[in-house]
Order: sequence, then structure tokens, then C-alpha cells
Amino acid sequence: MSRVYSWLDERADLTRTFSPLLFRKIPKGVGWWYTFGSATLFVFVLQAVTGIFLAMYYSPSPDHAYDSVSYISNDVAMGSFIRGLHHWGASAMVVLVVLHMLRIVLMAAYKYPRELTWFVGIFLLLLTMAFGFTGYLLPWDEKAYWATTVGTNMAGTVPLIGGWALQLLRGGQELGAVTLTRFYAVHMLVLPALTGTFIAAHLYLVVKQGISAPPEIEREDPVARLQGR
Repeated sequence: MSRVYSWLDERADLTRTFSPLLFRKIPKGVGWWYTFGSATLFVFVLQAVTGIFLAMYYSPSPDHAYDSVSYISNDVAMGSFIRGLHHWGASAMVVLVVLHMLRIVLMAAYKYPRELTWFVGIFLLLLTMAFGFTGYLLPWDEKAYWATTVGTNMAGTVPLIGGWALQLLRGGQELGAVTLTRFYAVHMLVLPALTGTFIAAHLYLVVKQGISAPPEIEREDPVARLQGR
């Protein structure tokens, strides 16, 4: 195994490329509160893997969507388990992102020089909420249909752009085949591409600026905030 890694490292320079990400100085006082970001990244990868599996059996059409979900849950080997992971993983990701951002606010980690990291994190929160909103319709059952109806109606009440937003989300005046296909495409193609890009930017900024020290440590030792670099 070491010979394979040495062969790859000699040609792709893996050690120098990934060392700043994997081997970094951590400020004093860092504890479990600092693990929410990593946990969120893990859940996102889990969502991607389980989502690919579900996409192999899902049919994004009003005539077959519900039946395909039922087939996954009842007939595919471990389908119910994987769908359960994806379902609860969506909720877990929202909770973890909120906890992660709550930790940032409470510990004032959004201040200089990490303002850009904070703004990227806000976009990731919005993308996480969009994942939940678009994915909720995909089972195409009664609960999903009416919940999405209410959600898109709320978008339609926005001043000036409400009518345009409603038309964009539904692909028409009513929920139908175009809406389901549009939500599926956004959920499977647009949002993963955007989220992956923003996660890469977020990780780059975290590595570049370092991890912020807890406020009490930084008050005692102002240089501590630089030790994460």
C-alpha cells in the first residue's frame, strides 16, 4: 500500500497538496463545539451517497413518483434503510448547520479576518434549506403536495417579484409534472453543484484563516487566533 501511495505522491504531489488541510495547528481551548462543521460535512457526503442510490430507482413523474418511492422502501434490498438515512440526514444537516452557525455567533468567530467565511456559511445555510424544500415534494404524496403548495404560495406573496417567483418554482400556475421535474432537477443537479462549490470555498477560507480561538483564550492570549494557521 505504501508503494502505491509513494507512486501516486511522486506524480500528483498528494502530501504537499493535502497536508495544509489534514495537518493544522489547533488553538487552545477547542472542544466539541467546534465539531459541528465537520459533522455537517460528513452528513452532506452521506446525503450525496444515499441520494445517488435513491436516484437509481426514483421516477420524477406524477404517475410513477409515489410508486417508485414505495418500491424503494418495500422491495429494494436495504432500500428502506437507505431512504431513512437520507430522510433523517436532511433534518440532521439543517440542525447541524444551525448549531454550527450558532457557535460562530456566540464565540464571535465571524469577525475579522473571517467575515468572508461567515458570508459563505450563510449561503450554505440557504442552500441546505433549499435542499429540504425541493426534496420534500419528491415522494409526491398528499402531505408533500400540499406542503409545497403552501410553500410556493408564500413565495408568490413577495412584493413585486411574487408572481414571477411562483411561476419559476411551479413552472406554471398549478403544481404538476413540470413542478416535480423542476424540483428534482434542482435537487439533484443545481443544488449539489452549488453546495460543493461553496463548501470548497468555505474549507479554503478555514484553512487560510485558521480556526478561531475561544473568546476567553483570545482575551488572555491575542496571538492564539493566529495559532490555527
